[in-house]
Amino acid sequence: MEERWSTEHVLSLAPDAASQKAAGTFSTPAPWSAAGTDGVAVWGECRGSGSTPYRTVVELATPAYQCTCPSRKFPCKHALGLLLLWSGTPEAVPAAEPADWAADWLSARRERAPEAAAESPVQADPAAARRRAEQRGARVAAGAAELRLRLADRIRHGLADRSAAGPWEEVAARMVDAQAPGLAARVRELDGLPQDRLLEEYAMLHLLATAATRIDELPAALAATVRTRVGYTTDAAEVLAGPTVRDRWQVLGSRDTADDRLTTRRVWLRGAKTGRPALLLAFGRPGRAPDLAVPTGHLLEAELAFHPGARPLRAALGTRYGAPEPGPAAAPEGLTVAEAAAGYGTAVADDPWLDAWPTVLAGVVPVRTPDGWQLTDGHHTVPVRSSAVPEAALWRLAAVSTGRPLTVFGEYGHQGFAPVTAWAGDHRPIGLTTV
Repeated sequence: MEERWSTEHVLSLAPDAASQKAAGTFSTPAPWSAAGTDGVAVWGECRGSGSTPYRTVVELATPAYQCTCPSRKFPCKHALGLLLLWSGTPEAVPAAEPADWAADWLSARRERAPEAAAESPVQADPAAARRRAEQRGARVAAGAAELRLRLADRIRHGLADRSAAGPWEEVAARMVDAQAPGLAARVRELDGLPQDRLLEEYAMLHLLATAATRIDELPAALAATVRTRVGYTTDAAEVLAGPTVRDRWQVLGSRDTADDRLTTRRVWLRGAKTGRPALLLAFGRPGRAPDLAVPTGHLLEAELAFHPGARPLRAALGTRYGAPEPGPAAAPEGLTVAEAAAGYGTAVADDPWLDAWPTVLAGVVPVRTPDGWQLTDGHHTVPVRSSAVPEAALWRLAAVSTGRPLTVFGEYGHQGFAPVTAWAGDHRPIGLTTV
């Protein structure tokens, strides 16, 4: 069966965030006609504002794109939308012979570069791949060096004068041009930060930009972390080709977040034998839930392969050994608030840009104070990240507790604790809806 790309992989091809967002509009069958694929290419006609539809074709191996729309972006939103449709709704892009106009373009490409058409992605010239990697590395380093200068300029103007240098969107666009989408995403957040957090974020961003200019000098694990933070991606197939960890993984919780272009599902696991935490990510097109669905509290025996990094957490799901089974009714073992703080501190020592770490707190009571919601174990307290949990969910948590200690799973970080799941005594887990 033809292997279709993941939504994450398709969106990683976008030239900027605006193109990613716009592609969602064209990821449904409605605007498309005469769409098809022969395993080598994908093509289709997209209804636009004019009387003549745009003709879009994508050669998958390179990949290469052609669209009759006037956009100067490459790939355009129509090519990205067609790939999203092909990856997420296979029945809308059935197997077929290429349309005449698509066949003509593909034939012309083969005539211009017959050797490229004869190669598969696996057989691609390693020297050419190395050159492309070196070119991107040079662009990323140059972009990171520019970001350091921009941050120094802002400090020189003073944190109170945000208007002196204008908004950060222009700098974020420069980071996109430098093929550093991770830096671009962090830069875009600066305009919305409160005054008391600016210096902290400037410092962390400056540290990341500095590391990005010296990746080759860093230890391998830290270098992998920096590459991920900067925006390099690793396909699941590449990760699964490496070592795997087999265990009975307990599902501690899950959370969905959505925007105009993507639904992201996070599923947190903990190995019954290894005690190792893991995070699975799954993606779906707008309005469509991701395929990965494992109930909280269940046990899944499977092999996981972890993405490289100084503090590996994200994993790719490999071979499964049976369907998920109901887990124990008892709550998982947890930590005190002080132990959780120490655990997060240890994780941050490995990855300075780590915002939060998956943690199970045992014996905590939710309380509402004039300063907001908190979790306390009688000795120490941790504030609840109100931006991560709806107020109604926290009142529900308080109602379940009725003043008695709970076991709560969530993410512990420098901004507080974001609850995801709660256990009251020997009861089954209670999911807390998050945003």
